[in-house]
Amino acid sequence: MAAHLYSIPAPTLPSTTLRRPLAGAGARVATGWGTELGRRDVRLVGRAAAGSDILGDIGARDPFPQELESNFCDRVIGNANTEHQILVPVSSALSLWNQECRPLSPSDTPFSYDDAQNFLRKVVGWRLVDKDGTLRLHCLWKLKDSASSDELVSRIRRAVGHTGHCPEFFIENSTHVTAELWSSSIGGLSMNDFIIAAKIDRVKTSDLLPKKRVWA
Repeated sequence: MAAHLYSIPAPTLPSTTLRRPLAGAGARVATGWGTELGRRDVRLVGRAAAGSDILGDIGARDPFPQELESNFCDRVIGNANTEHQILVPVSSALSLWNQECRPLSPSDTPFSYDDAQNFLRKVVGWRLVDKDGTLRLHCLWKLKDSASSDELVSRIRRAVGHTGHCPEFFIENSTHVTAELWSSSIGGLSMNDFIIAAKIDRVKTSDLLPKKRVWA
């Protein structure tokens, strides 16, 4: 990436090394005082994205003229050799299934409908149900036989039983299994319910489902 050189007026504190904010992921900001012109040169040295970095150089751009005129970079103080980087979390760190449930207090507030809708996008096959004025999470599986229903319940309990927050199961017609999640201690939904739902999403069910007909 080519380097861009900007010149802006020197502030009134020439004895202090001043820094401007980061321009982009992996960017280095180098500063120096021009003794002859009495101006400061700010050079942004961008580092090209490595071949293995699929995220590339995130958010890098040149400052707008209005930003330069405001001397926004004079408000940030750092060492002359400071190197700033933005570290983007990997997807596994952001996934609900990778998180652990936390103890709840009766004083904790349950999720509002809007909050629950936002987290509903992070799980698969679950829906919100208002039951007796309380929001709950429901997921329905239609399985091939009663043995598959029992096996699914067993797999889910093995997957999340150690968390102490296991769903309640309802079996209808021996092949329809519904899992219900909610936090009874706070009278509604909490983050724990969505964490458990995400963990349940990872339970294998493909071998328990009815076989699809193939038409010739």
